[in-house]
Amino acid sequence: MEREIRVSESVISRADIRGTASGVMFMAFFGTVWADVGIGGLQGLGSIWLLILAIFIGATLFFSGIALIRSSRNLDSTNTHGSKNINVNKWFNIVFATEFLLIIIAAIICNTVGHFDWFFPIMAIIVGVHFFPLAYLFQVKAYYFTGTLLCLLAIVTLLFVPLKSSLGQHQINTWWTLVGLGSMLILWITSLVILSVGRRLLRMARDQ
Repeated sequence: MEREIRVSESVISRADIRGTASGVMFMAFFGTVWADVGIGGLQGLGSIWLLILAIFIGATLFFSGIALIRSSRNLDSTNTHGSKNINVNKWFNIVFATEFLLIIIAAIICNTVGHFDWFFPIMAIIVGVHFFPLAYLFQVKAYYFTGTLLCLLAIVTLLFVPLKSSLGQHQINTWWTLVGLGSMLILWITSLVILSVGRRLLRMARDQ
């Protein structure tokens, strides 16, 4: 889901900055998707205002990635990675396709056995696991933490948190709320981390 090009130790190109920016944008978008899952778990409790807030935060992060791309327009467009990028892109597509396929299979199985409440925690585990090969491919250590936190969040929720709980007279789906909002925070924080890296690379590129 996050297509980020590894940075050369000697020359930082426009492609390096744009690859980092794409990571910011992907994290922002999918963090907002997870926010919708969490808000849905609240089953109407303050949903509209929380959704507006989530969209605002997600859009702010997303457009920060776009701003990073715009700021890189005057950088050297030379790509020194060549065949390495082709190989990375190939494996990225394989990882992404595998993740998507597993999510579809999980949705079908959970729906078939009548336990769709399990779907989003299982999906969070699948998404978390997919970050490990991406961390290796793109040499982004932060992705190891992102993947670990997503997996732990889902596993702890499944093992120790009741499926349903009540807030006064209002019942919520605790699993969806915790996994959705927790995954939202994890991905948005990762987006901020990548954004800070991208801005640092941009400053370095301008000083080259």
